[in-house]
Amino acid sequence: MRRLLLALLLVLTVCAAAAAGLLWYDYSRPGPLEASKTLVIARGTGVRQIGQALEDAGVIRHAPLFHAALWLRQAAGRLRAGEYAFEPGISVRDVIGKLLRGETVVRRLTIAEGLTTAEAMRRLDEAEGLVGAAEPAPEGRLLPDTYHYSWGDSRAALVERMRKAMDKALERLWRERRPDFPLRSPEQVLTLASIVERETGVPAERPRVAAVFLNRLARGMRLQTDPTVIYALTGGRRAHDRPLTLDDLKIDSPYNTYRHEGLPPGPIANPGIASIEAVINPAPTDDLYFVADGSGGHAFARTLAEHNRNVAKWRRLLKERGQAEPAAAEAPDDAAE
Repeated sequence: MRRLLLALLLVLTVCAAAAAGLLWYDYSRPGPLEASKTLVIARGTGVRQIGQALEDAGVIRHAPLFHAALWLRQAAGRLRAGEYAFEPGISVRDVIGKLLRGETVVRRLTIAEGLTTAEAMRRLDEAEGLVGAAEPAPEGRLLPDTYHYSWGDSRAALVERMRKAMDKALERLWRERRPDFPLRSPEQVLTLASIVERETGVPAERPRVAAVFLNRLARGMRLQTDPTVIYALTGGRRAHDRPLTLDDLKIDSPYNTYRHEGLPPGPIANPGIASIEAVINPAPTDDLYFVADGSGGHAFARTLAEHNRNVAKWRRLLKERGQAEPAAAEAPDDAAE
């Protein structure tokens, strides 16, 4: 009888070991997934629902094995919600490890330099995976950059990150200004930087463009910059897809720098760090004018006579190309030499 019991115990032990071996093999062997797949696990989803979702998506073969493995690891309550990317052939063991570590997909949202706040908020509204609404920040107070986020993050939290990033950058750069810096506040720096941002897409030109505007301010000359007129017309809420007219340049708005002296009341877009740096450290030049040169950049001038020659060259180039002449080229400059 004792021998029979021992034999039975041996058989059961062997069977248990074989079963454990099979379970371990199934737990650690490559899974059935043939191509990468992304799966969102919402907050509050139960373990059984997660296992079934993984099986339905073809990430694992059998949900019960997933449940059993979690029970043996005492990990059922430690799975993290979020968006997960599963690679082909991922095992049950690695699936569980990924869910326990919270290795969620890192999404990216790029807010380009020179976008208005309305345009930036539209990017946020369209960003997949963000939740909730967000109050728009004041114009110019969002730092352009690429921001990382995870599925389920809030739009309001991302806007706050952008605002704090701009506050930090502006505070740091304001401290670096020279003792005789002419602008009175970081807000004025931000306003002029937004104009520089919209005036040129050539990085090397930014300090020189900033210098032109600072030189004009110092002489009491109007800035006469088209982007401020466009902002007066649109409020930054929509694109302006036609050339400015002479009537546009007469619009009665404090943002119209053809009619009003000094800086406009506030920024006209969200400038990048490079444009803020250009205002804080402008090029050492006496230039007072610039006009497009036809290559994407600008021709700069110290005198009105030199500027008029540059304008004439630009007009000839536009005529050769069969392009219309913008109103700004027709508008008289009110500066005296």
